[in-house]
Amino acid sequence: MHAGCAKYHLGQIVRHKLHSFRGVIFDVDPAFSNTEEWYSSIPAESRPRKDQPFYHLLAENEDSFYVAYVSEQNLVLDDTGEPVEHPDLAEIFGDFRDGHYPLQIALN
Repeated sequence: MHAGCAKYHLGQIVRHKLHSFRGVIFDVDPAFSNTEEWYSSIPAESRPRKDQPFYHLLAENEDSFYVAYVSEQNLVLDDTGEPVEHPDLAEIFGDFRDGHYPLQIALN
């Protein structure tokens, strides 16, 4: 599997299928690329496969803002049309429009 297979892209707003948070994708790993300690902290019955894209999100829930690392199988597109309020968004993305955030940094 390679990065071209990723279902979602940078700037899209997604939400977690099981947990009540949503966020903006700011990076994608073509396959699992976190620590074994992180992976084994997930309950075995809900542990995602490692051979799928994993997404780095600027995430928010009702209580806080944070960075989340989520497998593709646990994400769905957020269709609320609402912006995300994460304070770090402006460092990476331009203003929310048409349901997503455009990248603000120039990529080579």
